[in-house]
Amino acid sequence: MIRGEPALEVKDLKTHFNTQDGTVHAVNGVSFTLHEGEFLGVVGESGSGKSVSMASLMRLIPMPPGEIVGGSVMFENQDLLQIDIDELRKVRGGDVGFIFQDPMTSLNPVLTIGNQITESLKLHTELDKKERNSRALELLELVGLPDAAQRLKSYPHELSGGMRQRVMIAMALACTPKVIIADEPTTALDVTIQAQIIEIVRDLRSKLGTALIWITHDLGVVAGLADRVLVMYGGRIVEEAPVRELYATPHHPYTKGLLDSVPRLDQKGEELYSIEGQPPSMYTEPTSCSFAPRCPHAFDRCAQEVPPLRLISPGHKAACFFNVTTGEPYVD
Repeated sequence: MIRGEPALEVKDLKTHFNTQDGTVHAVNGVSFTLHEGEFLGVVGESGSGKSVSMASLMRLIPMPPGEIVGGSVMFENQDLLQIDIDELRKVRGGDVGFIFQDPMTSLNPVLTIGNQITESLKLHTELDKKERNSRALELLELVGLPDAAQRLKSYPHELSGGMRQRVMIAMALACTPKVIIADEPTTALDVTIQAQIIEIVRDLRSKLGTALIWITHDLGVVAGLADRVLVMYGGRIVEEAPVRELYATPHHPYTKGLLDSVPRLDQKGEELYSIEGQPPSMYTEPTSCSFAPRCPHAFDRCAQEVPPLRLISPGHKAACFFNVTTGEPYVD
């Protein structure tokens, strides 16, 4: 169980995208609490709503066509969805850092690495120029960037993908934030560099104690890093549990399907499991279980109601009408 105080409280978050083809219901009532010092993994397939949910917390979705139509995001007694944009900018990059998926499109190509790190420090701290430069060097050394002093003068195109991702982590850490949101930060990197970045994050977390939300589709990464996991499907959280409990006893059929589809060393030569069917259309607001058409345990009720997150055990919830432990539907 997580003992820290809440660092971020999200309630009933809903985000839509208004397109020529209709309204995309990307996020449909997401609620969760991130605790101080906690590492929270958010997993799900492409289109499940995980990245849009977390970008919505900081109002980073393009508006229009995006629109946050409901919910609240409480951080230090203020709702980040209601405060004016100037107040929000003080939170972004200061109290809450963001590590984006593709550093090449997130870094400014015409500014040096040093300028981009010190810009954040200039906005959010009272350090003078010399202190900002010193802090920038310290950050690059902290994330293990080789020849850090020289790299302060480099431009993004002069660095490899792994180096650029280290720079993004350094920028996110610049103002010692209370929360960092990392949106699939290792997806574009090769396996060796991914392992290095993950090791850096693990070390920094133990040193700094920052709360971290890590968005990914890689269940192996989550297993080695997270304290707790949110599983998303169809714009909703379908399961929430401590990481070991989730892997040992998944209670949602979608979670079980994800875990069964991960390659394992003890299943060499066997055909990988795959979840049959297609993800739901997001053009209609869900009025039933979005996973029901793909679920081996679906029954009449699943097509009639949206299952709420049901408490399974302390800290473990699943949005399913079927009890996988007994092999029977729940009796409410």
